[in-house]
Amino acid sequence: MKSLAIVFSFSLSFSTSVLAETFDLPSQHFGVIGSMRTVQSTYEDTLLDIARRANIGQNQMERVNPDVDRWMPGEGTLITIPSHYVLPRAPRKGVVLNLPEMRMYYFPPKKPGQPAQVQTYPISIGRMDWATPLGMTTITNKKKDPSWRPPESIRKEHAEKGDPLPRVVPAGPNNPLGAYAMRLGMPSYLIHGTNKPLGVGMRVSHGCIRMLPEDIEHLFAQLPVGTQVNIVNQPVKAGWYGGKLYLEVHPPLEEYPNDRGAVVEEVMVALDDAMNRRSAELDNTIIDEAIDQRNGLPQVITRGG
Repeated sequence: MKSLAIVFSFSLSFSTSVLAETFDLPSQHFGVIGSMRTVQSTYEDTLLDIARRANIGQNQMERVNPDVDRWMPGEGTLITIPSHYVLPRAPRKGVVLNLPEMRMYYFPPKKPGQPAQVQTYPISIGRMDWATPLGMTTITNKKKDPSWRPPESIRKEHAEKGDPLPRVVPAGPNNPLGAYAMRLGMPSYLIHGTNKPLGVGMRVSHGCIRMLPEDIEHLFAQLPVGTQVNIVNQPVKAGWYGGKLYLEVHPPLEEYPNDRGAVVEEVMVALDDAMNRRSAELDNTIIDEAIDQRNGLPQVITRGG
């Protein structure tokens, strides 16, 4: 087994990215996709390099590997890849963005003779003072090699920091929008690439949704104008896989209540929704641990699971 792990980490080191993680979509009765895995780091790796290749956001990668140095993991260090997800409580249509998770789910139209699928990507969202809005919208326009016209509020912020911006930033390597941009029906908000991919999976934008350059390129060709985009706030998700119920807890966004009591309330909402369809005996000890850890790893919370 050790030699297999080494071979796998070697192959990862020469891959730019896995692009989207794509999974067969489970039936409406089930809501868990993917699985946990581990890789071994090479001498040249940083934790951020591994996160990008594995299609995992930076914050999430650090939460599930708290004892690993982000800049120097060291050769042969076992790295947990948290590619295991409970689907958000939302219609499985178009794009669903779960802000606390900093992750996108895309449900492409089912192709004849093939199973329905779901793709998932890490994203960056707006900082607390530039929060990404919630709600249902659509993609209204798409642009390859976009220019960027920063709003006056952003130009003012940059000027105050001694980093003035021009009124128009042309397409190219210095453009924060990257090579692709998709405008949403919410005024001034976009799903776009970035020229700073290390920030994907963090709260670093002025409200727009940022994606890795290779991810937005892959997604851009698939989404027609008019695609539904549902932006939700679900720090806690619960879903079934076979006879097991999984609970996934992320840190709530800072602008919402995020003490333990608030997280317990979110857990109750998620469990009420999941248990509405079937019942089971739950392990309260594991539920308490998930609430305290808030690391975004799905945990089996049914007894005997």
